[in-house]
Amino acid sequence: MAFTASDVKALREKTGCGMMDCKKALTESNGDMDKAVDFLREKGLAAATKKSGRIAAEGVAFACTNKDNNVAVVIEINAETDFVAKNADFLAFVQTCADTVIENNPSSLEDLMACKAHGSDLTVEELVREKILTIGENIKIRRFERFEGVVTTYNHAAGRIGVMVKFNTSADVASKEEFKVYAKDIAMQVAAVNPGYLNSSAVPADVLDHEKKILTEQVINEGKPANIAEKIVMGKIGKFYKENCLVEQVFVKDSNLTVEQYTKETAKNLGGDIEIVSFVRFEKGEGLEKREDNFADEVASMVK
Repeated sequence: MAFTASDVKALREKTGCGMMDCKKALTESNGDMDKAVDFLREKGLAAATKKSGRIAAEGVAFACTNKDNNVAVVIEINAETDFVAKNADFLAFVQTCADTVIENNPSSLEDLMACKAHGSDLTVEELVREKILTIGENIKIRRFERFEGVVTTYNHAAGRIGVMVKFNTSADVASKEEFKVYAKDIAMQVAAVNPGYLNSSAVPADVLDHEKKILTEQVINEGKPANIAEKIVMGKIGKFYKENCLVEQVFVKDSNLTVEQYTKETAKNLGGDIEIVSFVRFEKGEGLEKREDNFADEVASMVK
């Protein structure tokens, strides 16, 4: 029985095994999908098959830099339970994946999975399979981002939130202790307040148009005359910027300053220029549905 590339893809999605392993399994089984799954299970490659449908919404969001503090990464790796997410072996695996991103600069999750894992002879994909076997839960690398340059990272609440921020400044400023304190403050601001955008110019036009439409309807429904509605809406848009744009937000550690003012004040004290270039904030499991298994029912089903 012949098989196609889509069959290989389907087997990979079903088992979580590598593309070449799936191709070999289909070749050995003459294209029979069920036999190919059995082949992979027999080889110990598809031990995670039954787990592949589970939702992995626990885990960690983790950010770190390299030893020279000029490359940063934030990565989210999901597991099924909070218990495993606190496991030392799992956390070491997360660090290995982050180090692999730092060293190899993969352009996608697929590229990352094909990389040799940091300090290992295994690829990241092979290492994931090994961890699923040893830890006993479904594990998924969900996403990552990587920055180069003047960077800082911050982790909040034991893996619930990971943040990295990139700055534009001179080396002599970046090396000073006051800048490092400032940089951490900015990363903590991102973690605490969760801004959607860097500044007002970064807000997409469609988002702004949508916001204006909603606010206009609000103002009209409040009974305000149409001829002054536009002015009221523009005032409300200013509030939208202050709530959603990092540099325009009130600085959480000093409500008398905005983040922009704090940045300018720090730059002046250090005798240089500082610009916040970009930031990434990952929160564990955001956008994922968590498992709602009944533990007693699960145990009962296992002993039947």
